[in-house]
Amino acid sequence: MISAQRIYLDNAATTPLDKEVLEAMLPYMTTHFGNPSSIYSYGRETRLAVENARKAIAKMLGAKPGEIFFTSGGTESNNTAITASVRDLDCTHIITSPIEHHAVLHTVEHYEQQPGVSVSFVSVLPNGQIDYADLQKQLAFHSGSGQKCLVSLMHANNEIGTILSIKRTGELCKKYHAIFHSDCVQTIGHYPISLNELNIHLISATAHKFHGPKGTGILYVNDGIQIKPLIFGGGQERNIRAGTENVYGIVGFAKALEIATRDYERDSAYIRGLRVYMIKALQRDIAGITFNGDLENGLYTVLSISFPKTERSDFLLMNLDINNICVSGGSACSSGADVGSHVMQALDKDDLYTTIRFSFSKYNTKEEIDKVIEKLKEFI
Repeated sequence: MISAQRIYLDNAATTPLDKEVLEAMLPYMTTHFGNPSSIYSYGRETRLAVENARKAIAKMLGAKPGEIFFTSGGTESNNTAITASVRDLDCTHIITSPIEHHAVLHTVEHYEQQPGVSVSFVSVLPNGQIDYADLQKQLAFHSGSGQKCLVSLMHANNEIGTILSIKRTGELCKKYHAIFHSDCVQTIGHYPISLNELNIHLISATAHKFHGPKGTGILYVNDGIQIKPLIFGGGQERNIRAGTENVYGIVGFAKALEIATRDYERDSAYIRGLRVYMIKALQRDIAGITFNGDLENGLYTVLSISFPKTERSDFLLMNLDINNICVSGGSACSSGADVGSHVMQALDKDDLYTTIRFSFSKYNTKEEIDKVIEKLKEFI
């Protein structure tokens, strides 16, 4: 699937499409091409595919079909969730963290400039975990001041892999009558989740993080709240998201999630093994490195490593790329912008270290990791 000459260890950015997913999508890219809004047979068969996908996704996520809305991906879902919370759900204060994805941070920054909306950032511990005591303190203060809060905190950080306790956060939000949104882009498809067992109002997810197609995401909207569209036009997605549905993408999302759910035990154990293998090899062979995030309980697909900043380590990403090793210095969404990692800045590590994010999938091997370790020893 991936070129034999290339080692791809940037799966937190995107993942290769699973062959089973492609096979499920192909009929809706060729013969089943009808518009789901059309009333004749071509339209009815694609409408059925969309609704069957919705039902399947809802069942796997412990949600109701009417709570699943299809979008173009995580960024649109995050934007819609935050916009709706301010515009439709009367939230006048937003609590988030300084290490959120920019799809959240930039949206929050936009609303902070609007009259009547304020923003605060929860404290972050050195391992990237949020300070729950500080979150509770902020919720108590703002709700006590008569403000309705939106809490927007990601389930797992895309750069360092630190995981939020959604259950604990949801309970705090319930106590203070806050709306809770979580960017679950890095965890849906990698962890089982039962949304009906959690106090959460909105989540965002996207298919291409778990071997599904790019350009297809979901927004979960708990049926206890009502929101209005971000995109206006036709009445698609029950008048919440206008635009002709991305049928083959939606079918691909459902199939990718089905495979991820079916193979979770096997694939997660295998990927965890790769991560542990790389940690031990790095600790054995390369001095002076530090690991970012929660090494024991963090996201099993991500390993963030800081190398002491030297003239050689400054060119580490470039040298790895030249040798056909695909990794990231942070979020792929910031590539090309020489601004450093806002996550590393928040953890006060940006100026002292060169940080590389390695992220794994079921298609990686120990042999690949061995080759990467040898190159790192050569370049450091």
